[in-house]
Amino acid sequence: MEGTVRFGGRFVIEDSEPDSIVTPEDFTEEQRMMGDAARQFLEADIVPRDAELEALNYGLTAELMRKAGELGLLGADVPEAYGGLGLDKVSTTLLAETLARASSFALSVGAHTGIGTLPIVFFGTEEQKRTYLPELATGAKIAAYCLTEPSSGSDALGARTTAKLTEDGSHYVLNGSKLYITNAGFADVFIVYAKVDGEHFTGFIVEKGAQGFSIGPEEHKMGIKGTSTCPLYFEDVSVPASQVLGEIGKGHQIAFNILNIGRFKLGAACLGTAKEAIELAAGYANTRKQFGRPISAYPLIGAKLAEMNIRAYVLESMVYRTAGWIDSMLRQAGEEGDTAAHGKEAVKAISEYAIECSILKVFGSEALDEIADEAVQIHGGYGYIREYKVERIYRDSRINRIFEGTNEINRLLIPGTLMKKVMKGELPLLRKVKELGAALLQPMPLPELDQPLAREAYRIGQAKKVFLAVGGMAVQKLGERLEREQEALSALSDVMIQIFAMESALLRTQKLVRKGTSDPANAIAMTSVFVQEAMEKIDSLAKQALAFLEEGDALQVQLSMLKKLMRAPLIDTVSLKRGIAAHVIRTEGYVV
Repeated sequence: MEGTVRFGGRFVIEDSEPDSIVTPEDFTEEQRMMGDAARQFLEADIVPRDAELEALNYGLTAELMRKAGELGLLGADVPEAYGGLGLDKVSTTLLAETLARASSFALSVGAHTGIGTLPIVFFGTEEQKRTYLPELATGAKIAAYCLTEPSSGSDALGARTTAKLTEDGSHYVLNGSKLYITNAGFADVFIVYAKVDGEHFTGFIVEKGAQGFSIGPEEHKMGIKGTSTCPLYFEDVSVPASQVLGEIGKGHQIAFNILNIGRFKLGAACLGTAKEAIELAAGYANTRKQFGRPISAYPLIGAKLAEMNIRAYVLESMVYRTAGWIDSMLRQAGEEGDTAAHGKEAVKAISEYAIECSILKVFGSEALDEIADEAVQIHGGYGYIREYKVERIYRDSRINRIFEGTNEINRLLIPGTLMKKVMKGELPLLRKVKELGAALLQPMPLPELDQPLAREAYRIGQAKKVFLAVGGMAVQKLGERLEREQEALSALSDVMIQIFAMESALLRTQKLVRKGTSDPANAIAMTSVFVQEAMEKIDSLAKQALAFLEEGDALQVQLSMLKKLMRAPLIDTVSLKRGIAAHVIRTEGYVV
């Protein structure tokens, strides 16, 4: 993709302009119409049958997925040439966010449209695409993604399922098992990974009904009870050689890139559920009275609602910033008519943002957990009762920190992927570290910070310097040992996550201010609060890392440098949160 602007990971060393990002305020009329279509389907077809879906009704789930397919909601990521809509990633992200309110049904749809269908979209042969994509786009067939095994979860390449080519070269014979497969109970098409000759990790398309292929019983889960989750068993399953997905031994390219998409879409789904939890909590707080007043009138309840809204605003800013970047690269990925070239270039575009996809997965899943927890707390004892949906949201949210790669694995991937980009010469990080070393020896007077958001922009710039200083020291001190020092990597990862979160919110708010089409005061307040609290986290993380890397007088020198970088005027977050809470309480829901 010659001439393509590559943003992936650059946020830690470079500043961006507000106009370089996409925000929800930039949605086109067509994008809003797709969101409205999903919302109407949700209200008309899903909400009235919510209890049946949650009881794990295979037939009803498949029936409603077919209806979603008729409306185009399953084919958004499928190219038009194969019966889909071929929409941009901002549109499909909005669909994922909107449908998230469908709870378990949304996960069934997400597993089908994302990790189930996209491997064929990006890696399938022309014959495979024409065979499967039209029916997957309409819901005539349902897809499932089969990677996890009893002995391999995060270590996907440790899979033990094998594939052996028959003597005549016409088929592969699969043996092994898979675990925790979403949609397994009613899926028709399975993306299965196995090792050819026990060595070459490869993807296969396996159809339901193949002799020797069986589906185990449903797992009894803590949450997402309306989704089908079963083990799969392969006993001498004969799969035509034409069903190999991609190249022999290159299955990891499919698995890892599809996981990037899954992580990105998971961030969008967490956003949709977070907004619903805010609505439920704010509505309840306005109706529940204690000591003669609605509990929303009490400052501690208001503070909770404000914090929930701030996290959702920041996550929303991160999600659509990333979606816009991916779209920008996909537009330069070749025409869809040249399917092989387009697929490869599209994967490159998505893999460029592997860091950001992992960040969205970690930040989104943890933000939703915090929001769901506070929503239950605001409901008090009622939040613990199944009759109230926040109880389900609380249970359902817990899986998000586990699947699509655990948050611990993603925390290791974030700095690890950054260093790979550095080693390839894609990021001038080491040069920036050297430049910073010289700058830290000079006086650092505080600049004028009297303009709106000037303090926040300055502090984010200082946070990037903290990352460079601590990260540079870690590389210098630990060298190749760094990849084994997981606590240090996790600390660096969390600093990167906070930087991306702060900057995404800042850029969106700056864009709102420049547009001048609405009052940005609430967005400014949310950005100010988040930046100050994120900087406090970064200060703590940096001290933790420095204490691990240095000791004695050398540590004191580093701590004094950190103090210099962190210096900035404090703001009254209590008063700002009261103002934010007033907006949430008045609208009884998420508000920008």
